[in-house]
Amino acid sequence: MSASAPAATPSPAAPASAGTRLHRLLLTGAAGGLGKVLRERLQPYADVIRLSDIGTMAPAASAAEEVVPCDLADKQAVDALVAGCDAIVHLGGVSVERPFEEILEANIKGIFHLYEAARRHGVKRVVFASSNHVIGFYKQDEHIDASAARRPDGYYGLSKSFGEDVAQFYFDRYGIETVSIRIGSSFPEPLNRRMMSTWLSYRDLTTLIEKSLFTPGVKHTVVYGMSANRDVWWDNSAAAHLGFVPQDSSEVFRDKVEAQPSVAPTDPNAIYQGGAFTAQGPFGD
Repeated sequence: MSASAPAATPSPAAPASAGTRLHRLLLTGAAGGLGKVLRERLQPYADVIRLSDIGTMAPAASAAEEVVPCDLADKQAVDALVAGCDAIVHLGGVSVERPFEEILEANIKGIFHLYEAARRHGVKRVVFASSNHVIGFYKQDEHIDASAARRPDGYYGLSKSFGEDVAQFYFDRYGIETVSIRIGSSFPEPLNRRMMSTWLSYRDLTTLIEKSLFTPGVKHTVVYGMSANRDVWWDNSAAAHLGFVPQDSSEVFRDKVEAQPSVAPTDPNAIYQGGAFTAQGPFGD
């Protein structure tokens, strides 16, 4: 298909059906790239969306939104943030590779504070934005499923691996169910050759979150967040109970991406599933 072929431009989610609606849904990281996208797209699934971030957020657009700034490193603030919520979509935290001290506050302390608050307030479902960087040191010629040993590619990947362990612990001990979505690359379109395999459209991301919120009996499920791309590295058979069937594919962008200059065979973007994250840092030397 030519580079000028129209991309699949998904429309917002359809109205929720009976049994797929919450009273109050918490969305952390609401000022981030995906948070801004999901702020509108998740509205059909809850009477009220409570939006939170440490960054600047647009004011509440209607009575169906609550804007509550919160620093995830502040345990008391997170406890108050979670009070009254029925479920959580947790996107909050540092979303790129950074020095460990920055990752520690938002991503590691933050996920612990969130689950502690969920325990205290009786929240029984969390959708955790994990990352492909949990397994970033696998090579691109390897095909893995959710049972593969984790191979984080940096401090960010380590924090997401920790988050998956927290999710498992809080299910085993307290019965809080989580779907950990190892998001590939969720952008309007894939930016490079690596993302042809990892791309996740906004429409498919929204559907995956819907399935993660409302599928009964998920326990702690790990699922790879990717669209129906031609060449994939990840096997989602262990998450088949979610009923997630991606509708979009990176193929419509192939000519455009392949018109880019080739990367050197020694470039991490051509070798590892985690791409450039495998080579970032150390910081401060």
